[in-house]
Amino acid sequence: MEGFLINTELYKRLFACGGQVLYLPKFMRNVRDGILNFLDFFYPPFSKIMDKRTFHYAACGGGNTLLSIFLYFISYNFIFHKQVVHLGFIAFTPYIAAFLTSFIITFPIGFALSKYVVWTESTLKGRIQLFRYFLLVMVCVVLNYIFLKVFVEYCHIYPTISQIITTVIVVVFSYITQKHFSFRTEEVSLEVD
Repeated sequence: MEGFLINTELYKRLFACGGQVLYLPKFMRNVRDGILNFLDFFYPPFSKIMDKRTFHYAACGGGNTLLSIFLYFISYNFIFHKQVVHLGFIAFTPYIAAFLTSFIITFPIGFALSKYVVWTESTLKGRIQLFRYFLLVMVCVVLNYIFLKVFVEYCHIYPTISQIITTVIVVVFSYITQKHFSFRTEEVSLEVD
């Protein structure tokens, strides 16, 4: 098409998905573009200490983590009222029930942000990304559970503070794993012989 120019960097960023063209409904494109524009506005002061992808990860992960901590606090204090949650066949301590509540909400948000905002150049197919992200999150859930149990029951640290400490440990593990496993990118040569 004559007169039609494509910004190749933008094209790679928005549509690279395992060698497939990534289709997003207009609403989702607008949300993703709005998030990227917002993040890119705040990126310049951080450009000397981290690359843009790491900044996007930190901002998206940080936002999702803050949401998780907020949901945890609300669930623990106001939904479960610091009481054991009995479901008939199983009972959850209030801090584990609060964690599961925040997890149910933040898992899909975290995957969407990772796939469509942070790791847009991943060469893995979406279903593989989701499966690997799910595996990573399950490992993180187990780590979260173990650390919460240790910090609350053995170290006697207040549950919300325990969740914050646990989050810091799990986030470092998660970043490394997402970068090298869940949303791995492969170097692709565009040279023409």
